[in-house]
Amino acid sequence: MKKIKSASSIQPNRVVFFFILMYIVTDMVMKQDSNVDITFQTQKLKKIFNSHTKLTKTYNARMARIIAIRLTVLKNAQTLTMVPTIPPLRRHQLKGKRKGQYAIDLVHPYRLIFRPANDPIPYRQDGGIDTDGVTVITILEVVDYH
Repeated sequence: MKKIKSASSIQPNRVVFFFILMYIVTDMVMKQDSNVDITFQTQKLKKIFNSHTKLTKTYNARMARIIAIRLTVLKNAQTLTMVPTIPPLRRHQLKGKRKGQYAIDLVHPYRLIFRPANDPIPYRQDGGIDTDGVTVITILEVVDYH
């Protein structure tokens, strides 16, 4: 006779968790009045990111799918603050020679690098970037900076 596991002993499936999280985030940001505007550092990058075929050819099918998901979340956020700082996106500010730039996780070890592009860039009183005021970003590159 097969023993039935109780609901408390079943571990949540990571894939299901990911889709639930994406649904919650998408639902939350879709209710907003305005979205983050996305620009690109180069015309070449813009052409690649705006064509699924070129995106797949440049990176690979898995990476292209992840980039498309990340762009959807970025485009649908009202401000940069609404882009999650927890995995799978894990928005984080960079340091050192990349000061003023942000990254979100793609397929390990690659990151999507961008910077705020508001004019002027909103700053907090302590000198840090005010992510609540960031409504325009510029995509710089996809890179493994480690």
